[in-house]
Amino acid sequence: MNRRQILASIAAACALTSMTAVHAESAFPQKPITFVVPYLAGGTTDLVARVVGEHMARTLGQAVVIENKPGAGGNIGMDVVAKSKPDGYTIGFGAISTNALNPHIYKSMAFDPRKDFTAVSMLGYSTIVLEVGRSFPANNVQEFIAYIKANPGFQYGTAGAGTSMHLAGVMFAQMTGLDTVHVPYKGSVPGITDMLGGHLPAMFDNLPASLPHIQAGKLKALAVAGSERSPSLPNVPTIAESGLKGYAVDPWFGVYGPAKLDPAITAKLNTAINQALSDPAVKDKLVQAGFTPKGSAAQSFEALTQSEYKRLGDVARKAQMQVN
Repeated sequence: MNRRQILASIAAACALTSMTAVHAESAFPQKPITFVVPYLAGGTTDLVARVVGEHMARTLGQAVVIENKPGAGGNIGMDVVAKSKPDGYTIGFGAISTNALNPHIYKSMAFDPRKDFTAVSMLGYSTIVLEVGRSFPANNVQEFIAYIKANPGFQYGTAGAGTSMHLAGVMFAQMTGLDTVHVPYKGSVPGITDMLGGHLPAMFDNLPASLPHIQAGKLKALAVAGSERSPSLPNVPTIAESGLKGYAVDPWFGVYGPAKLDPAITAKLNTAINQALSDPAVKDKLVQAGFTPKGSAAQSFEALTQSEYKRLGDVARKAQMQVN
């Protein structure tokens, strides 16, 4: 075989490979997509994943199956995503905790969020609420602070160690100088159950999980942790407005695939997610639940992930946050 024939064979092989890849990308998806939620069912991430996933399924023509894999502050579920085949059929519900905070506070991490994922799209922001039981003797943040000062070693719960709620509690204790004890649960639901049963006095929780109980008068919302008031609780002040100037924790969420996910498949998933988030019915469901939907380009979500990893590393070191 002469040189010209060799070059022609190589060109033909490259063309065939390219055509096969294009066909695979254009045909995606050809089977159901697994959407891993690294937290218990019933919480914020589960609610958002199910609402958005249902719309994505209609757009993509394949089922989007929600798979809850809780544990280790979301690390167990996201590790499943990181180690999955990069074909678009396994995606994960990442968060400010799993992809920016956890690596700085867990002694051992099975994945590196800077290298082991492909950022697909933002999903939006949640509101963290500082809440107490209905009979708790405080109706605002200043009364809450006064109670803890009189009762050192005060216990508060969150949906897990290393979560944005844990960060909110640590920052609150730091800025007030209070003596508090963090009680981590495996998700919002068991913590809320203990609050309703009178076994836990207070929580920093993601609003969507707690909102129905607040609206029913079973829990009292003292303040929200974000930089702005929540549209779902317009009469509830921020913690900053309540006297802790400069306090703000705004947890973000988004979708990740494994590293080296094909750009064409990433683009298809991104389009489906953003179409879902722009649908009025989806937006209304999420806003009513206390979630603020906000999509993004894949590139801007990757930039946010990298910048937040650095920022929260500084915060965690200053707060001396550590999880065994």
